[in-house]
Amino acid sequence: MSSNAFDTSQVKDKRDAVNGRFGKIKSMAAGRRAKLNESHRLHQFFRDLDDEESWIKEKKLLVSSEDYGRDLTGVQNLRKKHKRLEAELGAHEPAIQSVLETGKKLSDDNTIGQEEIHQRLAQFVEHWRELKDLAAARGQRLEESLEYQQFVANVEEEEAWINEKLNLVGSEDYGDTLAAVQGLLKKHEAFETDFTVHRDRVNDVCSNGDELIKKALEETWRNLQKIIKERELELQKEQRRQEENDKLRQEFAQHANAFHQWLQETRSCMVEESGTLESQLEATKRKHQEIRAMRSQLKKIEDLGAAMEEALILDNKYTEHSTVGLAQQWDQLDQLGMRMQHNLEQQIQARNTTGVTEEALKEFSMMFKHFDKEKSGRLNHQEFKSCLRSLGYDLPMVEEGEPDPEFESILDIVDPNRDGNVSLQEYMAFMISRETENVKSSEEIESAFRALSAENKPYVTKEELYQNLTKEQADYCISHMKPYLDSKGREIPSAFDFVEFTRSLFVN
Repeated sequence: MSSNAFDTSQVKDKRDAVNGRFGKIKSMAAGRRAKLNESHRLHQFFRDLDDEESWIKEKKLLVSSEDYGRDLTGVQNLRKKHKRLEAELGAHEPAIQSVLETGKKLSDDNTIGQEEIHQRLAQFVEHWRELKDLAAARGQRLEESLEYQQFVANVEEEEAWINEKLNLVGSEDYGDTLAAVQGLLKKHEAFETDFTVHRDRVNDVCSNGDELIKKALEETWRNLQKIIKERELELQKEQRRQEENDKLRQEFAQHANAFHQWLQETRSCMVEESGTLESQLEATKRKHQEIRAMRSQLKKIEDLGAAMEEALILDNKYTEHSTVGLAQQWDQLDQLGMRMQHNLEQQIQARNTTGVTEEALKEFSMMFKHFDKEKSGRLNHQEFKSCLRSLGYDLPMVEEGEPDPEFESILDIVDPNRDGNVSLQEYMAFMISRETENVKSSEEIESAFRALSAENKPYVTKEELYQNLTKEQADYCISHMKPYLDSKGREIPSAFDFVEFTRSLFVN
């Protein structure tokens, strides 16, 4: 580089770059090595922990045994085994502490698996505590069993001695010679000495029995007190649960009853709406928007119902309404709102295009609502027949079950699938069609207006309309006909274009 044969700055930059990259690789390698060592220690710890857990599980099976010996020898053997197990547990304590210390150190030093280490350590400590508790409980029960079996053995021994001596003292042999009597007296004296010894032993056995009975009674009493306390806690817990359930019932009932009342009031309001067709349509649209908005309230009721099901609450004395029933009623009301909107739009179109008066449409609607007692927006066949008769239809009276061909022909139009109901929309369509059934074509209407016009003019005057039509019909025509313009585009006073009016009706 001192010869200046090379670009020294470029060479230096490349050298520094290589050294930098090498240093970076070295640092990354050292970091990876540290992470691998850390991971190795972690998994080694988990393996050691699994080994200790398996050992604890194995010992738990031993200390969970319900075998406490059937006789004195059996209890003594089990007690010896348990003493060896307790010694093994004591000897294993350092290994347990070593695992715990390793886990704590790893948790403090490692960044990998800290949460899992904490969970596993907590679980491990709990299992070790359970093992020691079970071992202590089994040791206590074996001591109690040993005491009992020792008592049973002592009782059996004394009973055997008593049975043996009963044969002696119950003998009828009192000796038939002096020597024989003296021999029997010596035996009896020996018995009395032995009896004194055994009297103390029998007293000890009885005392031990009383002590065992006392301990058993005390243990029974303690267990009874424990059971009473546990039952009291369970009853208090159940009382709190029932109180919470009752609050849930009341909350559900409050919302369900209010929602049902709103459903009934909204249905009545929609069905009994009055005024012009346009005002009824606007009111129905507003009500339908309100119905859609109330879906959120129904969702809240459904959530409360789901909470009741989760709490296994199957009854509710505060309400007769259910989530399913309210959802069905809301859906029916929503559909009723859509049908009523469509029906009012249909009536407005019929009034504007066919000439059926608004009064006639109101009469049809009013009569339908009169017979729709349940405000369902539907009439059954009998209600529909009564409605037609009230509107002046001359339907024959037939006996129940007898054929009624005239009414059946009407049902073929309004209820072709025979679902048993006639909706307001189907009813209004039928009534409008009957009102306009004599109108065959635009040419016929034009001819009728042309007949009203003097000198066969292409327009009709206001005076001609009022002279030949009812006031209601003339008012309708004047409000919907455009002024007549001559060939130069000038408006003729009080003249109306019936040709354009008639053709617009049939285009619509």
